[in-house]
Amino acid sequence: MTFHVIIPARMASMRLPNKPLADIGGAPMIVRVAQQAAQSGAASVTVAGDDASIIAAAKAAGFNALMTDLHHTSGTERIYQAASILGLSDDAIVVNVQGDEPLIPPQLIALVAEKLQQNKNAVMATACHALHAFADMLNPNVVKVVLDADSLALYFSRAPIPYPRDTLMQHDVDAFPSGLPAYRHIGIYAYRASFLKIYADLSPAPLEKFESLEQLRVLWHGYKIAVSVVANAPPAGVDTAEDLARVQKVFAK
Repeated sequence: MTFHVIIPARMASMRLPNKPLADIGGAPMIVRVAQQAAQSGAASVTVAGDDASIIAAAKAAGFNALMTDLHHTSGTERIYQAASILGLSDDAIVVNVQGDEPLIPPQLIALVAEKLQQNKNAVMATACHALHAFADMLNPNVVKVVLDADSLALYFSRAPIPYPRDTLMQHDVDAFPSGLPAYRHIGIYAYRASFLKIYADLSPAPLEKFESLEQLRVLWHGYKIAVSVVANAPPAGVDTAEDLARVQKVFAK
């Protein structure tokens, strides 16, 4: 199986300024992410940045890096530009590894690429893991996904889906139903390179606007997203200074 990893990275971050360059065990965060991606078996790993310092940091560590436009509104747009610059073929599989995931398991990267390769009806692939508590089901920051019989995404939502009507009508939030197919979405994506161009031209969907979930644009327009179910959640990424401190402790060990 052949696939390519592109890591979109932008310097602007309201909660953690200069996040891609944050020091983690003596190396910038963007380099730590690229190092994890390099262990996935990818044919290539490319950092797609919006600032010269990101590009310089990645290249200094031996990774390919491309300057992309400053004003992209999403990581997907940045990946499309990078894939175009790289000249990837339409049938190439591209995995989007977010630039703030320095602990991302390399196996997860390979898994979503393989899922997309195996499912010819899908234009994208992603991952999820089972939920076992109503606290997570009811948390709007936990994005849920519902799957069909072929492990294709039916819907993504911040709401508790699927909704266990009988249990919640009894207000029994401690009795999580056995066998409830409730899954938390993991934010990693594989794309067919040909779909990146299509995606760039898709109009935003009303569902996407209200849920604040970009992937709903794909479902709204009738395309399929294949979903791998993994046993456990991957380590959390870095959004805040507290997250950064947590990850720094891991590398310090």
